[in-house]
Amino acid sequence: MAGGDAPYGWIPEATIAVQDGRIAWVGPQDELPDNMADWPDQEVSGCLVTPAFVDCHTHLVFGGDRALEFEMCLNGASYEEVARAGGGIVSTVRATREATLEALVETALPRLDALIAEGVTTVEVKSGYGLDLETELNMLRAARKLGMHRKVTVRTTFLGAHATPAEYKDRDDAYIDEVCIPALRAAHAEGLVDAVDGFCEGIAFQPAQIERVFKVAQDLGLPVKLHAEQLSHLGGTQLAARYGALSVDHVEYANDEDARAMAASGSVAVILPGAFYTIRETQQPPLDSFRAHGVPMALATDCNPGSSPLTSLLLTMNMACTLFRMTPEEALAGVTCNAARALGFQDRGVIAPGMRADLAVWNVKTPAELSYRIGFNPLRSRIYSEYAEGEA
Repeated sequence: MAGGDAPYGWIPEATIAVQDGRIAWVGPQDELPDNMADWPDQEVSGCLVTPAFVDCHTHLVFGGDRALEFEMCLNGASYEEVARAGGGIVSTVRATREATLEALVETALPRLDALIAEGVTTVEVKSGYGLDLETELNMLRAARKLGMHRKVTVRTTFLGAHATPAEYKDRDDAYIDEVCIPALRAAHAEGLVDAVDGFCEGIAFQPAQIERVFKVAQDLGLPVKLHAEQLSHLGGTQLAARYGALSVDHVEYANDEDARAMAASGSVAVILPGAFYTIRETQQPPLDSFRAHGVPMALATDCNPGSSPLTSLLLTMNMACTLFRMTPEEALAGVTCNAARALGFQDRGVIAPGMRADLAVWNVKTPAELSYRIGFNPLRSRIYSEYAEGEA
């Protein structure tokens, strides 16, 4: 997958020249410049080479799990009954607060390893299960440490406006002012934040409450993104667009006007089929509107313990094609160039001169196979460039 006019930008019998961790040249093998002809080479005959994958929306760091709640629901328990039993996000918040920094890192690593095994070299990790100052910071510290333990770029996102904790029940505004915003300022001061997110939904926060957080992010020079229009239409997408959000995520209930606003702001629509599948949603995101207005569409796992316990971008691609009728070409762009854009990166996601040499080599004959197969990982090798790490 390179920057060409053919479908997928596909160049058969291609050569990629890499120097100092950056792509120096790409094109048909018989057009390789003479001055590169004697460079050391590695042949991967019969394989497909794509940009390495980018998972642009995850909640990889958290304590505990919610498998028993999953079982309770399937045995007939209502959401209210699960909540009364101490379940739901409350249980994850409790387990995350009780976990040490080391435990948060240790439990997140297997989830990260599952992504890496499918060709991921860049991953976003959110906070949002601490909902108090120290645990929110600990989650972000753990996310930073993941990038020290593995050869992967980690982008951290502050999601203090994820939910209102039990101790602030029915006092959402007080939580925003007394906990969320001070935690954001503290995390920024410690160098732990790359972007700021929020959950704009009837069960979370209203647009006006999210905007207070966005104004602080703007003052701190941090980009924003937003969970919006997942379960209802509250106007979060329009708010995100006004603030030039990197991305608006979920967007099942977004409409044509939202798509128009996103196109004008340059925001990416991040489609999350894992959550759609897990909560058995029926409202599909408006892909036709996104296409009509030229809104780039990214895909991500939304890996989290409740609504999307998913650690496979390959399965995410298949779900997007099967559930939403995305094309395999759109799905591949969704986990490469558009996912990189959703994180503010301009140096990855495309095989082109000057880009990072983050690549994935696949034992497949056509790009469509990456979306077509279910439960099958054809990755041959993952190439991760450590050159100019951290540059966007």
